[in-house]
Amino acid sequence: MRAVVQRVSEARVEVDGRVSGSIGTGLVVLLGITHDDTPADAERLASKIHGLRILRGETSVSDGDAGLLVISQFTLYGDARKGRRPSWSAAAPGPVAEPLYDHFCAALRAAGATVAEGEFGADMAVHLVNDGPTTLVLET
Repeated sequence: MRAVVQRVSEARVEVDGRVSGSIGTGLVVLLGITHDDTPADAERLASKIHGLRILRGETSVSDGDAGLLVISQFTLYGDARKGRRPSWSAAAPGPVAEPLYDHFCAALRAAGATVAEGEFGADMAVHLVNDGPTTLVLET
């Protein structure tokens, strides 16, 4: 499992011109899932992100009112080392990835986080204001 985590002052996802999910201050999580990821991986990564002290004042989502906007992002497993056309073979297919994406979001909610979501498998327009900018790449 791979996540790009960005600290934001605001963010939203639009699908077909309507807002699918939005947050104010918090974290945007672009989540990629590969073939051998498990529910335990989703839980570990959710816990790590929930407690990650990268918000202003060295706080985390677990400390206060910050939200999380989670967006499925299979392209995080794109491989462009050969040629000019990326391979997506390392990304888990939808029937494997979607339940793990849902499990990841559920683990964050179970920890007490406010979670907004993109729409799994949809063509999304992501709007965000990166705060800092602060961006991390995490992997299980």
